[in-house]
Amino acid sequence: MKRLKGGPELKMPELKMPPFLVDLYLDLRDRRLLPLVAFVVVAIIAVPFLLKSGSEPVSSATAGLGAPPSPESHPASLTVVEAQPGLRDYRKRLRDDSPTDPFVQRFTGAELKGTKLGGGEEGGSTTSSTSESTTTTVTKSGGDSNGGSTTTTQTTHTTSESGAGAPNSESGNSGGGSGEEPELTLFAFAVDVKMVRTHVVNGKKQTDEPVIRKHVVPPAALPSEKTQAVTYLGLSPKTRQPFFLVSDEVSSIFGEGSCLSGASTCQLIELEPSFPETFVLGEGATRYKITVLKTYPVVTGHS
Repeated sequence: MKRLKGGPELKMPELKMPPFLVDLYLDLRDRRLLPLVAFVVVAIIAVPFLLKSGSEPVSSATAGLGAPPSPESHPASLTVVEAQPGLRDYRKRLRDDSPTDPFVQRFTGAELKGTKLGGGEEGGSTTSSTSESTTTTVTKSGGDSNGGSTTTTQTTHTTSESGAGAPNSESGNSGGGSGEEPELTLFAFAVDVKMVRTHVVNGKKQTDEPVIRKHVVPPAALPSEKTQAVTYLGLSPKTRQPFFLVSDEVSSIFGEGSCLSGASTCQLIELEPSFPETFVLGEGATRYKITVLKTYPVVTGHS
């Protein structure tokens, strides 16, 4: 632009953009997103005009229809009903029912021919089956005086009954329906034990001959009722090994038995057959070495 001679020199003001706009512009240019940003700006400006020009005029038929009536023109009517909680009168609830006698049988089941429930007098169950066979014999004779024929039909019915509850059947005499309760047999596990006593006589230790007790049924005190070192209680439900209750007079125990109860002193001990266990009574004067030889079930009674 040419400057007029003799006139004053005009300076244009310098416009500076904010730094974040400059950084944004440089980033968009480096990423080649300026055309996309320009397209979005143009679309934002042009969409309202396109929508306004593309709208169709309201048809006359639609314009002729009146506006729907507002709900305020017909206010809803509210009815207040008094609440009456509780049960209805039993006379109204049961007016269609008629009383019945509770002692009169009203329901009957299907009747099964030849079947008895309860086994009659003996209380056993009875099952009956019936088979029927029919035999028909047809005999034709010569014609009669009218020229016809005579036909004779003979029918034979055979019925047989069989069942577990028949009076003449072999199974009826087996005693299953006698009505008596079955007899129960009671069992227990007995043990055979060998006991050896060691005691002091005149300041010297003396060992007695071994004593074998057979058929020891729980509960049983060992070695005897007067001198009780242990009490046999039976077999353990878990290990199936015999276990014994240790007396309070036992001061110490030696052997490979398994103590089942007791902290400082063992109160319940389990002994494996063929493994001896020594029990010391008192101050060590008398010792009993007990060995379980075998265990076996025995019958203890009937009920």
